Amino acid sequence: MKNHRLFLVVSYLALVVSLPGFLAAGEPFFAAIQHEDRLQFKNPRSFAEFNFRDEKILRPYFANVLEPAGFNVTRNHPPLDGQDATDHETMHPGLWLAFGDINGSDFWRNKGQIEHVRLTEEPEVHDNRITFTTECRLRTEEDDVLCTLTNRYIVEERGHGWLIVWDALFHADRSEIVFGDQEEMGFGARVATAITEKNGGVIRNSHGVTTAEKTWGQPAAWCDYSGNIGGRTCGITLMTDPENFRESWWHNRDYGVFVANPFGRAAMKQGEKSAVTVKKGETFRIRFAAVFHGVDDNHPVYDPSEEFRYVCKVMKAK
Repeated sequence: MKNHRLFLVVSYLALVVSLPGFLAAGEPFFAAIQHEDRLQFKNPRSFAEFNFRDEKILRPYFANVLEPAGFNVTRNHPPLDGQDATDHETMHPGLWLAFGDINGSDFWRNKGQIEHVRLTEEPEVHDNRITFTTECRLRTEEDDVLCTLTNRYIVEERGHGWLIVWDALFHADRSEIVFGDQEEMGFGARVATAITEKNGGVIRNSHGVTTAEKTWGQPAAWCDYSGNIGGRTCGITLMTDPENFRESWWHNRDYGVFVANPFGRAAMKQGEKSAVTVKKGETFRIRFAAVFHGVDDNHPVYDPSEEFRYVCKVMKAK
């Protein structure tokens, strides 16, 4: 009997060690693991990373975000030769908030820098949600500090994938800041190569309009970019907060990038040139969200409209 029990214990331990993604004793199931340059999110395996110090990409971003079955729904970062298109490698890392023109400095093309200063609130786990807050400085091409930026994040487990809320508060603590008018402004994502419109993926906005061509420049509350990976319907939905200062127009492309842009009115061919001014001493807030989803035939169909209603409640609660 003792030998039988010993065999069962040894067999169980061998099974545990062989399980992919099994966590070491004492390591939390749902967690944000801190590294010098990034946060790594696990549940229990890695499903996303938040990079805040990168020598080439001079702004915070999320990369390599997986849907529940483990397929990457963002383009591989860095792109894989022979598998991914390699264009805009340092501008389209996964999920980002960036600006081609603030006071004439370009924080989209990595000329100006959104410099990570510190974590002002360490990652905390609340059931199926992780929250954390960072402080950044915006540095111009001449290395002058333009303003301070506080980013508050929510990373939440959903049945069909992951929700990330990006809440940005700009502090005009040094001088007036002016957001210019360009296509390359706002909240963007680059989808996995397999689900780009060029490879059979579909872009659809909150008004039911499809294709990159027909949704480009149009206002919408959200846009979803989805396709098939490994027999699963996978994709990313970008969402805007209805309480933002104005609605967003969409910079959508068939090669996989899409951006919610509330700044580029003239660039998006929607009217006169825009200049959004924040006076010295004032603050300016914008909020967005992204849902990284994947389902198969055994799960309910993912509905971006239904998810948007839930996400609006989450953003409003903050």
